[in-house]
Order: sequence, then C-alpha cells, then structure tokens
Amino acid sequence: MKRALSVNDVINKKRYPLDFTGEWREAFGTPEKHGVWFVWGDSGNGKTSFVMQLCKELSKFGRVVYNSLEEGVSVAIQNSIVRAGLPEVHRRFRLVDGEPMDEFEERMCKRKSPEFYVIDSIQYTGLTFEDYRRFKEANPKKLIIFVSQAKSKKPDGRVATRVMFDASMKIYIEGYRAISKGRSIGPKGYYTIWKDGAERYWGKKGID
Repeated sequence: MKRALSVNDVINKKRYPLDFTGEWREAFGTPEKHGVWFVWGDSGNGKTSFVMQLCKELSKFGRVVYNSLEEGVSVAIQNSIVRAGLPEVHRRFRLVDGEPMDEFEERMCKRKSPEFYVIDSIQYTGLTFEDYRRFKEANPKKLIIFVSQAKSKKPDGRVATRVMFDASMKIYIEGYRAISKGRSIGPKGYYTIWKDGAERYWGKKGID
C-alpha cells in the first residue's frame, strides 16, 4: 500500500514543467514534461502541421522521435517537416517510418533515449486499451503524444476515445487552431497553426 501524502507533500512535490513561452504558453501554459498527450482532429484542419510545429518547440527541451505509422515518409510529411522549420533542429528530431510498437518501445527503453515521442496515428498502432495502459506505465519518465483521426469532432474508435480521456493534455484541432482541453491551459487557450487559414475559418475577430 502506498503512503498517503500530506498537504505539504502534495504542494512541495517536485514538478518538471515545460517552460513554454510566447504563443505556446498562451495556449497551453506550462504542462508536465512527461505523461500522455492526445491530439485529434479531422483531416484538412492543420493537425499534421501543428504536430510538426509542436515537435520543433519540444526540441528546445530535449530530443523528439516521430513514428509515422499512418503516412510513412510521404511527400505530405516531407512538406510539413520543411514548413515547420524542423531542418533547423538537426539531430534533436528523428522520424521513423512506420515502426511497429514493440520495436518502438525497445527504442524508448534504450539508455540515454530521447525524452519525447509522437505516435501518428493511434489507429495504426494495433493497441488495445490494456496495451496502452501497460505501455504508458512502462515509460513514466517520457512524454508520449498520440495523434488520432477524428469522427464528428470525437476521436475515431473506442480505444482512441478511452486514451483521450486518460491523457493529461488533450488538444483538439479545428480550423487551423489547436485548442487546449487538457489539464494545462494558458490565458488564451488555443494556438493558431496557420493564420490565414484560421482567419478564413473563424473570421477576423477570432484571430489575435
């Protein structure tokens, strides 16, 4: 049985936040550097562009590995990497071409392995929710970001929905806007992925 924590224990527990600044902090505050994030949205709303921009931001705090299960090394992925400016971060970003989850987990468990992992998309992992729970619990010091397809503004599939509810950070993509629905929300609560596209979708009053 675990020891029950006092109020002081809880308040003084060491946190390891991502010290976001600027528009990232305005949208997402200072979330924990580990745990599970969940990003979902319909195609054509800027989801991949956002995830690549997020990878670049995370590269300021550590190394990022992106498992491109759904698209592999497609032209769309190549273009998204270039648009996000990821060539600038050099060795702090790595992409693997559809690596099976057992091999991907081996990569995560290696000594001096990277801190951040993106899995795109959860529908291509073959994971059950029980597999996901074991996977998460085996990697408590990593930040794992699942990307998901959407259906009617909700994650597509029962497993994806359950993972979304379990995740500490939930980020919904719509109209080139990434909206924080998780436990860490900044003053604005959203991040603009592409200003012109967001302005056309939300109107000028919806863009800061």
